[in-house]
Amino acid sequence: MGIFSRRQTATLDPMPSVGPGSPFPEASDAGLDPALRALTGHWTIDRPHSRIGFSVRHAMVTTVRGAFADYDSTLYFDGARPSESRAEIVIRIASVDTGVEQRDAHLIGADFFDARRHPEMTFRSTSTVHEGGETFRMAGELTIRGVTRPVELQLDYLGSVVDPFGFERAGFDGTTTIDRTDWGLVYNQRLEQGGAMVSEKVRLQFDISAIRATLPE
Repeated sequence: MGIFSRRQTATLDPMPSVGPGSPFPEASDAGLDPALRALTGHWTIDRPHSRIGFSVRHAMVTTVRGAFADYDSTLYFDGARPSESRAEIVIRIASVDTGVEQRDAHLIGADFFDARRHPEMTFRSTSTVHEGGETFRMAGELTIRGVTRPVELQLDYLGSVVDPFGFERAGFDGTTTIDRTDWGLVYNQRLEQGGAMVSEKVRLQFDISAIRATLPE
């Protein structure tokens, strides 16, 4: 998920058109950048400037990349107490886009996501820890095809900025690798030379531009 100023808050000149009870220690909280502490509050993902995507090895020799365009997000970041940070993302499977219409239709069909019966994929955080510097680890539960399993994301803080329209933004990159068969995505074809047409390992990528939310009074 670059217009971010690293490790500081900046204002750009206009241009023409996880919860309490975390099992992780927080010994590094005292070393948090003051700019991070200032980001405490509710945020939402700015979809036009973010990407929730994936990449997977195809036929053992190349990588196919795709993303989901339609999703809702609820984020709370606590820069003073990272364990209080939490996130929830609900993704509409039918919005998958790999750049090939036929492949997208196959992905949302019964062989893979089975979007007719399971139209949404969700991630809900369960704990967050500051690992030092600008790096965090967020544990959570990922639900695909009705199967819920734990995952851990590495989150890197990219910086914060006030854009020309007055919106306060914060940037994070999140990554993790899963075995898709753990969620029932087992379809494959074997290659004559050995190996599989589609790798079981899938890399998930969260390139996030988050906007501070204005909560109703």
